[in-house]
Amino acid sequence: MSDRLSVLPQYLLPKQALTVFAGWVATRRYGAMTTWLIKWFVGKYQVNMAEAANPEIASYPSFNEFFTRALKPGARPLAGADLICPVDGAISQFGAIVKDQIFQAKGHQYSTTALLAGDTALAAGFEDGQFATLYLSPRDYHRIHMPCDGRLLRMVYVPGALFSVNPTTARGVPGLFARNERVVCVFDSASGPFVMVLVGATIVGSMATVWHGVVNPPRGGTIREWRYDDEQVELKQGDEMGRFLLGSTVVMLFPAGTMGFNKSWSPARPVRLGEAMSDISYIAA
Repeated sequence: MSDRLSVLPQYLLPKQALTVFAGWVATRRYGAMTTWLIKWFVGKYQVNMAEAANPEIASYPSFNEFFTRALKPGARPLAGADLICPVDGAISQFGAIVKDQIFQAKGHQYSTTALLAGDTALAAGFEDGQFATLYLSPRDYHRIHMPCDGRLLRMVYVPGALFSVNPTTARGVPGLFARNERVVCVFDSASGPFVMVLVGATIVGSMATVWHGVVNPPRGGTIREWRYDDEQVELKQGDEMGRFLLGSTVVMLFPAGTMGFNKSWSPARPVRLGEAMSDISYIAA
């Protein structure tokens, strides 16, 4: 079956209703039933609880608290690179932005302007730059960390669809990451501006940032923006910046000439928080 045919049911599913329901279930504190659900999830997705700061499944009062669990101190040492991988997951795609076009999958591209909710001025700063799209599966650690030191400038909530973001859907739904609900975070750094886009998906009940808390819900049909020009929201490399409920995707944009990727990276390769994302020899040069 082709990827386009395999994702056809997603166009018909009541994705928002399913997502709202999943978010509601994830916050419930049902004692033994919650523990059973977490045990089932750990077994189905082979979650490595030995890495968790709290490995005791029965101690989590809700699925949300289990899913956004912290790691043990030292579980993800930071590489000596200017840019580190901000998540555990897998590389969906990465590489050069061609003018304003980002490669999604064979036969599919989308524009930086579409990803950034029509902000042509912001998108222009990443023309011919670099991008990385990282997919977080249900088994992964779901906190998102900073790839480098950064100062927050803006955050924008963009309403949208709630397609799955797994690899099959990325191959089958045109413009997927610019169609789904997302939170655009714009930072400044020593090497210039960069953007981290947290992309929602079916069953992703919420996205949150450390400076704002839960961004969605509430959901609505309008773009919402927060500016931080007069606030000093500064985060260090490796600091937590946000988190997802259930699997989703982070898309990062960097300006032209500011970085080169780790030469060991390739599409579909697993990645871990803290490993080198930038090529050290490129940065040093």
